[in-house]
Amino acid sequence: MANTYKVMIGMDIKEYPEGITFKEISKEYQKNYENDIVLVRQDDKLQELHKKLTKNCRLSFITTADKAGNLSYKRSATHLMLKAIYDVLGSDNIEKVSILFSMSKGYFCRIKALMDSMPDFLAAVDARMKELVELDLPITKSSLNTDDAVSLFRVRKMYDKERLFKYRRVSKVNVYGIDGFEDYYYGYMLPSTGYIKYYELIPYEDGFVIQLPLPEAPKEVPPFVPQKKLFDVLSEAKELGERLNLETVADLNDTIVSGKISDMILVQEALQEKKIGEIAQQIAENPDKKIVMIAGPSSSGKTSFSHRLSIQLRTMGKVPHPIALDDYFVDRELTPLDENGNYNFECLGAIDVELFNQDMCKLLAGERVELPTFNFKIGKREYHGNYKQLGPEDILVIEGIHGLNEKMSYSLPNESKYKVYISALTSMNVDGHNRIPTTDGRLLRRMVRDARTRGADAKRTIGMWPSVRRGEEENIFPFQEEADAMFNSALIYELAALKPFAEPLLFSITKDQPEYYEAKRLLKFLDYFLSISSESLPNNSICREFVGGSCFKV
Repeated sequence: MANTYKVMIGMDIKEYPEGITFKEISKEYQKNYENDIVLVRQDDKLQELHKKLTKNCRLSFITTADKAGNLSYKRSATHLMLKAIYDVLGSDNIEKVSILFSMSKGYFCRIKALMDSMPDFLAAVDARMKELVELDLPITKSSLNTDDAVSLFRVRKMYDKERLFKYRRVSKVNVYGIDGFEDYYYGYMLPSTGYIKYYELIPYEDGFVIQLPLPEAPKEVPPFVPQKKLFDVLSEAKELGERLNLETVADLNDTIVSGKISDMILVQEALQEKKIGEIAQQIAENPDKKIVMIAGPSSSGKTSFSHRLSIQLRTMGKVPHPIALDDYFVDRELTPLDENGNYNFECLGAIDVELFNQDMCKLLAGERVELPTFNFKIGKREYHGNYKQLGPEDILVIEGIHGLNEKMSYSLPNESKYKVYISALTSMNVDGHNRIPTTDGRLLRRMVRDARTRGADAKRTIGMWPSVRRGEEENIFPFQEEADAMFNSALIYELAALKPFAEPLLFSITKDQPEYYEAKRLLKFLDYFLSISSESLPNNSICREFVGGSCFKV
């Protein structure tokens, strides 16, 4: 007689036979959830639905409205798309398919293959995807010896994956398959193709976008909004990676092992300095530009960038004056509250917009103005004799998250403003089909910096990150295309440099803490990278803003 196990689900305690899958159990509870159940949490561990019950346990369900569920949906949809592409074209006609970067809530992809026009090709791929969804084929999971997995990737012409696992210490590799088409993904997957109902394929520039749902609306495909300036910056970063032969983690690891990483660091830093110089030249060549507005999401390196831009402006005869929008915070008790009753420091209402505009208009008119300093300890604005008066070559360099929002500088003439959007737009990917989210790079940056400068542990940084991200979505990203220039602060080598600082912080998070799952995911991600010492980083590097040792006050 088969064993039975007791399972606690919410307030229910039920007995199920040994070997029943979590998918079968989830079907019993699906009626209680608006969105598809795609994963379960068994005690303190996330599990895929194909896993079987082997012990007494506590279960809770993860849907496509949860972050982990949404990521699993996106990975599985990507796998389905690749399966359909290979079915439509045939492997002999495909040289390479790359999932490159995030674009308008989807993924921008490029393909090197023998094919007809892009619209006809995408129509055929879409039709094949729908067939596979209708068939509801299982997404199988095989645990292969690393050597066998490497051989499989070599046969499939997935050479980036073959080289990636040269650096993995694990003895097993999880490979996922749909009807014989196998690939590697880091992260959990859905149980079958029937779950992947919502997506759209859209031709764009020299490739296409697979547009996918967001956690807040799991049954809707968001409209595609072209982002030409952002696309150009991301494409430029990918082209740089190709020129330097640093497109994937395996490329970076190869460079470290060969002893060439120091030269590569200097090359990348020189390229960033060149870009900053070009932006400074554009500003200096236009005498009407008296106010530089710099904005970007958390941990973009805005402070280091502002200092380096100011140095470049000085070489061109300009006299830059840095101003932080944070100094115009309203007194803390006047700060708006969010939906949870906490201070919302990221909304526009947290800034004294009227005072900022008054001061800037007076400065543009040639008046002498005393600028405030915000005392974060007591939560009040103070004045300490910081007077400014603009001369003919003076330029205000203003940094803050609302810098691109016209409501922030509504009274300032447009001809006097030059707007810069800065973000760490990661161009390197794990491999051709596993992209590195830009948000992961910024989260690791912030975690390392907060631990070093603010005494904040990784648990706190991870816990507040969703709130930070919501603020970015509301206050920064909608305005990025209005920038006069975009600057990518990501450094190809930086994740290898952040790894030695981030890993101890992540390991400090224990299983009983809700941030543990995110910490575990980030640790698994960092395991792909070999480490490098921060000693070889220039002291003006943007990376120094996070790991320490910067020559700037950051």
